[in-house]
Amino acid sequence: MARLSGKTALVTGSAQGIGRAVADRFVQEGARVVFADRDVAGATAAADAHPNARGVGMDIADESSVVSAFEDLVASGWGPDVVVANAGVQLFGEDAPIAELDLDTWKRTIDINLTGTFLTVKHAVRAMMTLGGGSIILTGSPTALNGEGASFAAYSASKAGIHGMTRTTAAAYSAHNIRVNTVVPAYTETRLVTAIAEDPQARAAIIGRIPLGRPGSPDDIAGVMVYLASDDAAFATGASFAVDGGMTTL
Repeated sequence: MARLSGKTALVTGSAQGIGRAVADRFVQEGARVVFADRDVAGATAAADAHPNARGVGMDIADESSVVSAFEDLVASGWGPDVVVANAGVQLFGEDAPIAELDLDTWKRTIDINLTGTFLTVKHAVRAMMTLGGGSIILTGSPTALNGEGASFAAYSASKAGIHGMTRTTAAAYSAHNIRVNTVVPAYTETRLVTAIAEDPQARAAIIGRIPLGRPGSPDDIAGVMVYLASDDAAFATGASFAVDGGMTTL
């Protein structure tokens, strides 16, 4: 039996990359899936590849957009049992060590990665409280747990906030049967990290710090998210699940 049969899931940032892989995998595992992205055309095209999916526009940094998406889904019978708050940015070429970091770069990163995740989680919780509970999965980063992101002060801070949000939200809403966990990918080959992938030295340096000796793939991350979305993870909440090839062990 498919592990997510009977569940409805919403995945943000699912027009491409990790989000697309997670949403596609959820469909394969039997879920109805909402592909949500600021890129409405991309989300719709991704959803159209499946018979049991729909694409919606959602700008996670705009609360009215988030509220509208959740309200429409609940009203149409697509209220989610699972929400993956995956959308985010890493501003390569702008993010920097803190003494060199421009305030605008800091604000844009925090607005999308941390405030956008907050808004997604806030309204996911509100919907799930009316639906009897659910599973919320956030996307963290090793840069929140060690010094790996010393050159990316804004990104690292935004991801550290996500780890804190996971623990506090899990503790606050466990009585409502809402579980909240974070998945921690290491370097994963997606469009987001194109700037690194195009620099052979930078790519080799990062892979050299991964004990398993290879970059992650979006499918690596999707497999763990399926577990956290499923009833197999019924006793897992407030935790961080590293899918990083061992990077955070160093």
